[in-house]
Amino acid sequence: MTTHAVKTPDSSKALYGGTSSRRITVRDIAAAKGRGEKWPMLTAYDAMTASVFDEAGIPVLLVGDSMGNCHLGYESTVPVTLDEITVLASAVVRGTKRALVVGDLPFGSYQEGPVQALRSATRLVKEAGVQAVKLEGGERSAHQIEMLVQAGIPVMAHVGLTPQSVNAYGGYPVQGRGEEAAAQLLRDAKAAQDAGAFSVVLELVPAELAAEVTRSLHIPTVGIGAGAECDAQVLVWTDMAGLTGGRVPRFVKQYAKVREVLGDAAREFAEDVVGGAYPAPEHAFH
Repeated sequence: MTTHAVKTPDSSKALYGGTSSRRITVRDIAAAKGRGEKWPMLTAYDAMTASVFDEAGIPVLLVGDSMGNCHLGYESTVPVTLDEITVLASAVVRGTKRALVVGDLPFGSYQEGPVQALRSATRLVKEAGVQAVKLEGGERSAHQIEMLVQAGIPVMAHVGLTPQSVNAYGGYPVQGRGEEAAAQLLRDAKAAQDAGAFSVVLELVPAELAAEVTRSLHIPTVGIGAGAECDAQVLVWTDMAGLTGGRVPRFVKQYAKVREVLGDAAREFAEDVVGGAYPAPEHAFH
């Protein structure tokens, strides 16, 4: 009787928890889909925070135009410029050694067509050093995706709720509800895949639809408010860490209370200064 060894996944190749110290590539992302491996992605906007996430093993960092809301003080992502993305993406790249860094193409930097998209993406790759870019849209952005991929720039697509279209949506509604809307979202995801995208973000999509899209694609899906069946999950780091003030979206789980910790530290510092406890003798030079 012949026995056959059961193949087990090679944990050394895992995106999160793997032993390789080289930088993650889009080929690693594709291989993870084949292994059925789920993986995490976070946003990052500066070198120091990026280095913390890189050391924690987060395999993919997105320099998202979400910086508009949570870093630059804008009311939406719409005002974010390519200059701003380029500066902050450069910092994130400098702060990392292993993570795949994806730079967002902001509103107005690719909508004119493939040539404009290539010009903008090339700048992020050459000046900031990102290894991939992200843009919003499925069918409507397919030509842009195809042009970038042909030029050798990996593309992460983004469908479902696309925040750059907030003015058209009149807010941030769940996308893909109803038979027609669901069919369009599936077409968008497949169009992005067919154009050469290496992954696709699904934002604010019913969990059942996101699961169907994930099963239908051979590239990974990255969920944000899209249920548990996506291949990966992403959160804006200030939401995840509890730095965001006020109300956060329903899909957010806060893993820390950084806003509270920073506030307490600031108040303690202020009280020490006012009361004369800081600087103490050990903080002075003679």
